[in-house]
Amino acid sequence: MKITQIITHHLTHKLEKPFESASMRFTSRDHLLLEIHCDNGLIGWGECLGNRIVNDAFIQAMTPLLIGKNALDIEPIWLMLYNTFRDQGQRGATINAISGIDIALWDLAGKFHQCPTYQLMGGAFRTRIPAYATGGFRIIGEDRIESLVKEISGYKKQGFEAVKIKIGFGVNLDVAAIKAVRQCLGENIELMIDANHGYDHIDAARVANQVADCDILWFEEPVVPEALSSYNKLRTTQPIPLAGGETWHSRWGINEALKQNTVDILQPDVCGVGGLSEARKILTLCDIYGVRCVPHVWGTSIALAASLHFHAIIPPSPPSPGSGSPRFEFDQTHNPFRSSIVTVPFELDNGHLNVPDGHGLGIEIIREELAKFAPQQ
Repeated sequence: MKITQIITHHLTHKLEKPFESASMRFTSRDHLLLEIHCDNGLIGWGECLGNRIVNDAFIQAMTPLLIGKNALDIEPIWLMLYNTFRDQGQRGATINAISGIDIALWDLAGKFHQCPTYQLMGGAFRTRIPAYATGGFRIIGEDRIESLVKEISGYKKQGFEAVKIKIGFGVNLDVAAIKAVRQCLGENIELMIDANHGYDHIDAARVANQVADCDILWFEEPVVPEALSSYNKLRTTQPIPLAGGETWHSRWGINEALKQNTVDILQPDVCGVGGLSEARKILTLCDIYGVRCVPHVWGTSIALAASLHFHAIIPPSPPSPGSGSPRFEFDQTHNPFRSSIVTVPFELDNGHLNVPDGHGLGIEIIREELAKFAPQQ
């Protein structure tokens, strides 16, 4: 099954209501998809996390190396691409591009063998994943507390049993927001906070200690991802479990972070950590270092599908009756690409998402929708 062509698709959608995290402002939703064609007619789909223009440049640079290769040689292809670019590309867009290619190859493998991708990766521990709502970004031009509580009330009515909100907008405002959200949710809905590396370790500790009575499940990306020593300091200066990893790349980057005792919960993103191949290896690191794996998810239906297959193969840790499934991050911000580009959109089912059971990733792309959202020249 030889690779004959690789095609990238840029998607963009302007937001009526821009929103922001502590690290960036969103005025549009932008994503890069890719399809790999083979000489037997099969097509595999992948997606890259991050800047679509930069990622596409790396895909174009890698394409000549892939033409003619056997698409089932997933591990040899991964190593060949990484080794070719490793001197200047051990993290960032290089790994994002490899991630998208790797996901597409796993999609192709499932289609070739006529089974779900998770089956080829060793089998599923679960095929229904409990979801949590990601939202709580700051809406430009609206009162922070009022708009946040209104949004979170909606997630509560939808039946979500866990919610994550964005912070990093100032210690006092964040503390007030977290307390207001906890009051809105009541005691039985889990609450997580995500600073998108908006603090140094001093202010992160100030926030965490002031909301210690709000029963926070985890504190995500409190500091910049390079500051591994700051993560380590926060383990002893505040009481909330720390989470991170969406911007750590490959098994080597993850290993260094875990070796320095940075987080309690690791959050690799399959579209940015190195694809499904690398994500599977990182599960072994989680076992060795004794951290939970609760993946980060951000993107289109392709990212959702690939992430669901990854969630399916995460082993219970420990393997006991009391070990539950890691929750699936179900982004609730406005994004038409979550539903419009596939024939069967992902929908919440009694608080859960179902892992696709078709061949490969188990999704069918609507090409007309891709064309509709292509950037205008």
